[in-house]
Amino acid sequence: MSDSGLSFTEITVLMLLAHEGETIANADLSKRYGVTLRKESREKLNDLKLVESRKQGRGIVHTLTDKGWGQLAAITNVNVPTIRGAGGAASLVLLSLVRRVLAQTGQKFNELFLLNDVPVDPPVEAEVVEEAPAEDLTERIRAAYAKLVEKPGDWVNLVRLRPLLGDATREEVDIALKGMIHLPEVSIVPESNRKTLTPEARTAAVIIGEQEKHLIAIEAL
Repeated sequence: MSDSGLSFTEITVLMLLAHEGETIANADLSKRYGVTLRKESREKLNDLKLVESRKQGRGIVHTLTDKGWGQLAAITNVNVPTIRGAGGAASLVLLSLVRRVLAQTGQKFNELFLLNDVPVDPPVEAEVVEEAPAEDLTERIRAAYAKLVEKPGDWVNLVRLRPLLGDATREEVDIALKGMIHLPEVSIVPESNRKTLTPEARTAAVIIGEQEKHLIAIEAL
C-alpha cells in the first residue's frame, strides 16, 4: 500500500485512465498494458469515487473522476508502494522526475496528460453563469434529446444535440449541461473510444471538471 491507501496496481490504473483520455475498457487494460483490474480493486476505486465503472456492450469501461484526477496529483507528493525489480525502480525514478518538472515549470499535474490538439473553451465567467437561462435551456435540451433517441437512457453524442438548441450560445448550453449532471436521471460521460471521435465531436464536448464529456443519457423525459 502507498500513503494514499491504494495498491501499486490501483495507482497504475488511475494513471492509465489519465493517459488514455480518462476512459478505457476493462479488456483493453489487459490487452494493451497487461494490467488486470480485479473486482475487489474496481469496487474499491468506485467506492472511493476515484473511478466510475459502467457496462458497455458485454464489457465494463472505467472513467477517471475529478476526484481521481485529484488523487493522482496528490500521489506525486507521497511515497508509492515499493516494488522490487526494474519496474518498481523505474516507477520511482519517473515519479521523481514528474515532481521535479511540476516544481520547475509550475504546471498542474493534469496538464501533463492533456492533448494539445483538443480545443478547450476558456472558463465561463461567474457573471455569465448568473445570467444564463439555465432552467429554460434544460427543458430544450430534454426536448432535443427526446427527438434523437428511440427510448430514454439511450446515449447521444453532444455533436448531434447542440444543433437542435436554436440560438443558445455554447456558453449557455455548457452551463445548462453542467447543471444537469446533478440530476439523478442524467448521465454525461466521455466517449470510451476516443479514436472514433471526429474533430466536430471533440469540439462539441463539454468540459466538466478537467474531463471532456461527449455523451448524454437521460433516463426520464
